[in-house]
Amino acid sequence: MQNTVNQELDKFELHLDEMIIKIQKCQEDKVNGGAREGALGQKSIKSCSRCEQYFACELRNNYVKSVYNSMSKGETGGFEF
Repeated sequence: MQNTVNQELDKFELHLDEMIIKIQKCQEDKVNGGAREGALGQKSIKSCSRCEQYFACELRNNYVKSVYNSMSKGETGGFEF
């Protein structure tokens, strides 16, 4: 996420930033033959939905929770746009 002048990231946004980096690394690993390579071999992926572990991936599930928490600021129920 980008920081605007005089606006600090809250703990939810910071955690989301960390999760984005982890998701991007996972996608790169699938391309570059890293530890998680295998689901799609050497093909470039731009989305987790292209991975065969899409529904069972703990990293993706944690990322989705981070997105929701960032939008709802940790409150249960809905969130505001």
